[in-house]
Amino acid sequence: MAELKRWDQLSRGGTVAPADVAQPTTGDWRTSGKPTLDYGRCVNCLLCWIYCPDSAIVLDGTTLSGIDHDYCKGCELCVEVCPTGAIAMVAEEAL
Repeated sequence: MAELKRWDQLSRGGTVAPADVAQPTTGDWRTSGKPTLDYGRCVNCLLCWIYCPDSAIVLDGTTLSGIDHDYCKGCELCVEVCPTGAIAMVAEEAL
């Protein structure tokens, strides 16, 4: 984690720029395994991206390019909304 600044090193008005803040990872909170993606079955409907509460679905423009396991908490919403079954949960040990 980034070292905290002293009070006199902070910018005026209490503003914080996104580049100055370390993004915390939350993927180690997963409870039910990791989602895996079968690109052959994916039709890029992007329902997984819309429903993901952790913004863990990664896009390359308008195409699904993967799942960021550093932020995925394993809620399985992506698995439930995928119309083609392209996303499945796999036990942590299997990966």
